[in-house]
Amino acid sequence: MKYCLLGGAGVFALHTAKLLLEKKDTELVLSLGRNQVKNSAFTIGVGKNDHRYVYKACHIVYEQDFLFEYFEKYKPDYIINFAALAYATSWEKSFRYYDTNVTAVSKIVEYLLDKKYLKKFIQVGTSELYGPVDKPANENHSLNPTSPYAISKLAADMHLESMHKVKNFPMNIIRPSNGYGSGQLLYRIIPKAALVILKGEKFSLEGGGKVKKSFMHCRDIAEAIFAVLKDGKMGEIYNAGVDEPVSMRRLVEIVCKQLGKDFDKCVDITEGRVGEDKQYWLDSTKLYNDTGWKAKISLEDGIDETVNWVKENLNKFDNENLSFNLRA
Repeated sequence: MKYCLLGGAGVFALHTAKLLLEKKDTELVLSLGRNQVKNSAFTIGVGKNDHRYVYKACHIVYEQDFLFEYFEKYKPDYIINFAALAYATSWEKSFRYYDTNVTAVSKIVEYLLDKKYLKKFIQVGTSELYGPVDKPANENHSLNPTSPYAISKLAADMHLESMHKVKNFPMNIIRPSNGYGSGQLLYRIIPKAALVILKGEKFSLEGGGKVKKSFMHCRDIAEAIFAVLKDGKMGEIYNAGVDEPVSMRRLVEIVCKQLGKDFDKCVDITEGRVGEDKQYWLDSTKLYNDTGWKAKISLEDGIDETVNWVKENLNKFDNENLSFNLRA
């Protein structure tokens, strides 16, 4: 089988590529990301010395000519779209979120409509389009996107649904919970907390960390994507999350415990993020019923893996940006 991962340098794609390369019937994993990878820490060794793995720098908005040429050259059986501008504070330059998350996706889908080599297109969505919830949201839960980012992801999902119904486009949508793991960009809470504390600085915890989200290790997300790819019913949407959400404070407490540090001495409480939803929580019953998938990695074990990755690569992070940097 041949796979193409769009947004191939991101942490979800890295762990998915690693999983796919473990499969005996994998002939090719083609990863396409917008940048050349400059820091080896962010490859986590995926594809090293494996001729089946190919990474190409290709921007899905501005280099679609190259993108489509890669499709025709490699003719992937499965395309998994991780590529997205994905940050909740998206009210500034929100048009860039729509360019990447909606317009580019619609062009890609239209190009692929008549391609006989494509068996299935997997769109990686988000739990954020359900908005804040007080109980687990299943796939029929009312949709309540509360940011331009979430709205853009919902629009892409709706476009794909219509293309499946009218044009029979072979697709599934998976809406995973928040992911973390080795290889994650350092502005995300778990690797950032570990790095800041290891450097002897205080970590700023927004709003005291009261917000709750469902955090799942990226290996479990990769397993969920593969389950949908192989056993998901064509055209269906699947949630993929853990049983219980966790507060941001609890995440940082676990990081401190893994590092042998005192939480109160390592953390400063700052103002909360404006407009941030209070809780994300998914019901993954449908995915379990159709494929048998369930998350396996405990929060403690997953954070331990991530913290160890930060510790092992500490000397490679001196010039890395710890804040989100909006780019097209």
